[in-house]
Amino acid sequence: MGTFEQSTAGGPGASWAGRVGGLAGSCHPGPVVVVTALMGALAVSAGQSTARCVLTGAAVLVGQLSVGWCNDAFDARRDIAAGRHGKPVVDGTVGVRQVWVAAYAALALCVPLSFACGLWAGAVHLAGVAAAWAYDLRLKATAWSWAPYAVGFASLPAFVALGLPGQPWPAWWVVTAGALLGVGAHLGDVLPDIRVDLATGVRGWPHRLGPRGALLLLPVPLVAASAALVLGPAGPPGRWGVAVLGVSVLMATAGTVLGRRWERMAFAVAVAVAAVDVALLLVRGDGIA
Repeated sequence: MGTFEQSTAGGPGASWAGRVGGLAGSCHPGPVVVVTALMGALAVSAGQSTARCVLTGAAVLVGQLSVGWCNDAFDARRDIAAGRHGKPVVDGTVGVRQVWVAAYAALALCVPLSFACGLWAGAVHLAGVAAAWAYDLRLKATAWSWAPYAVGFASLPAFVALGLPGQPWPAWWVVTAGALLGVGAHLGDVLPDIRVDLATGVRGWPHRLGPRGALLLLPVPLVAASAALVLGPAGPPGRWGVAVLGVSVLMATAGTVLGRRWERMAFAVAVAVAAVDVALLLVRGDGIA
């Protein structure tokens, strides 16, 4: 296991290609790609122009990159102490200083890209990015660890809505659904590392619930998001809406029951409910403002 100083230096023989690969790996590429693609698709569904969709996607991309790099750079010392191999900073592929530089560069680029989508749109998006940075730097280990996720995820559909012509304020139900999806994402994001985190002194909200409690609670905000997406828009939800909500409730109930014996089953069901919520969000995209 490398020392913190070695990781800070990025390895004595690290090539430029290796460092670029290390930066790509340390930005949390999975969530970055998923969130950017989802917001790009929502921008299309909401009716943004092609140019504005590209601008929205670019702003979300650099914002997510900044958050991912900040997370890995700030957690480097604890990750190295815990021996979390597979992370570029731990393995010495890229240095901590280089990851910090990338994080601040992406954050700086996020500001003009966000405001290019409109004053209110930019302010809302940057508030969400700031909340995510607050999570990385301070709130992760507190009972308020859920709040930055709720604010960050709620800000994303609001950013898309405010980027439409006339800068219309987003519908309450899409902001509520975003916040609930954020809380569910927080629970799901923490679960794989919750025992290691507890061993290293991290005491966020899911950690205080314990592994089993966090796992069984995971479907609840996701089902609540389903309800907001189905019942929130004006007019009756229709048979398909009621059916989708019923399926979400049944899946969540089954996951909770089966999760008492098989933890992976509960997590898989929660992912399925989240996928239903994402599909609902995209289908409802033209009514988010």
